[in-house]
Amino acid sequence: MTVDREQVLRSAAALLTRKSTATMDEVAKAAGIGRATLHRHFAGRDALVRALENLGIQEFEVALDAAALDEGPSEQALRRLIAAVEPSAGLLSFLVTENQLFEGDEMNEGWNRLDARVSAFFRRGQERGEFRIDLTPAWLTEALYGLVSTGAWAVQAGRVAGQDFQYMIVELLLGGARRSVEQ
Repeated sequence: MTVDREQVLRSAAALLTRKSTATMDEVAKAAGIGRATLHRHFAGRDALVRALENLGIQEFEVALDAAALDEGPSEQALRRLIAAVEPSAGLLSFLVTENQLFEGDEMNEGWNRLDARVSAFFRRGQERGEFRIDLTPAWLTEALYGLVSTGAWAVQAGRVAGQDFQYMIVELLLGGARRSVEQ
């Protein structure tokens, strides 16, 4: 039997977004393979998390491309981005809580690319007068990540309806980021 590595990663992502402390045995079971097979593909949890990190970065980059952040008003671009990132929100939520990914000298350069693209989007919105200028693009970027992660957890836990994910994130972020007429 050949094992589809992508399917194993997706199964692991689905499990770990629900239970971040899942063991490798639990990951193997969720993927429908044996532990030995899982270890042939991923030497341990660290290797699995690193592979999930690469998948998450790739999916977020695809979402950024799909959102066409340079086109149209910033609010519309933000709505497109949240819609595009929603399918990967659970995985991203898991990844941003994995401290090992952000410690030391081994940090994946992909995170810096993502941060730069999202920060540039917020900076353009500020330059166009569409977003508040008293909040830095870096802070708005972190707020976006936090809202996407929290939204994924809230939907998963059943505290928020799945169909409200996009609306709640965009409205809360824009309500805090939108430049008011009085400023």
